[in-house]
Amino acid sequence: MRFDLITLNLVLAVAETGAISRAAAREHLALAAASKRIRDLETRLGVELFLRRARGVELTEAGRALVRHIRGLHASLNALEREVVEFSHGIKGHLRVAANAAAIAECLPRDLAEFSREHPHIRISLEDLNSAEVQAAVAEGRADVGVVAPPARDERLRAWPYREGGLAVVLPRHHPLQATSGALSFEVLLDYDIVGLPPGASVHELMLQRAWASGRALPARLQVRGFDAIAQLVEAGLGVALLPQAVAERFARVFAITVRPLAEDWARRTYQLVAPDQPVQPAAVQRFIDALACGPGAAVAAGPAGRSP
Repeated sequence: MRFDLITLNLVLAVAETGAISRAAAREHLALAAASKRIRDLETRLGVELFLRRARGVELTEAGRALVRHIRGLHASLNALEREVVEFSHGIKGHLRVAANAAAIAECLPRDLAEFSREHPHIRISLEDLNSAEVQAAVAEGRADVGVVAPPARDERLRAWPYREGGLAVVLPRHHPLQATSGALSFEVLLDYDIVGLPPGASVHELMLQRAWASGRALPARLQVRGFDAIAQLVEAGLGVALLPQAVAERFARVFAITVRPLAEDWARRTYQLVAPDQPVQPAAVQRFIDALACGPGAAVAAGPAGRSP
């Protein structure tokens, strides 16, 4: 079955405006021609895409599925146009990378710099998002490849192991837990206010899962964006926190905080590269995955992001 972009754009316009008349005007089509295009498409597909109401139209389930694919197609076409145009400027590809803050703070900049040296004709842009936002951006075509921390779960993506990182406990200098020695269990931390990132951040989701597993509520009293803000709140005595170990150790040289090991097997975690689950990746994406995925054969050993690779 063949589709034409004019009709697909019309369907998207109807979905966004809620009326065939407004969609026809937006797409510069006569109302009769627009209505015929919609009817012909529904006949060819054998389903209704819209429910006609007195005050406009509503998408059916089939219509919602089609609109989702049309938006993905638009993202692909936009990426295609940008990449092809950049060839005229000597650029052999544009790689849009989205990564969570922990990966950016712990390991990604060094690897991006090395990749750029080895592939000077691939332009890289980087966006800082939480892990849930990274997955959505890659799945919806707003980013080409992402770096996330588990738990990853979007079934539209494939995942490759990247680098390992660790979580550490951050305490104010004068905190009751300073009287203890050695590593601290997560169960102990649940007795105190926890300062952390907002929902969607991998560390928050991990703590939430572990608290529920132990039958406890997560006392996340303060949620801020940015590891430096977390460190300052901990320094002020407003709670304890879990931070990537490398980040926590850097902050310990700046703020009046103490870093302690976290006595949990899940304190060690593997960052993942994620890309759309498709048979062939664009050349720039595949080169990036080949360069950063850890271990020989990692790029072919990938599995859906919803499962461990």
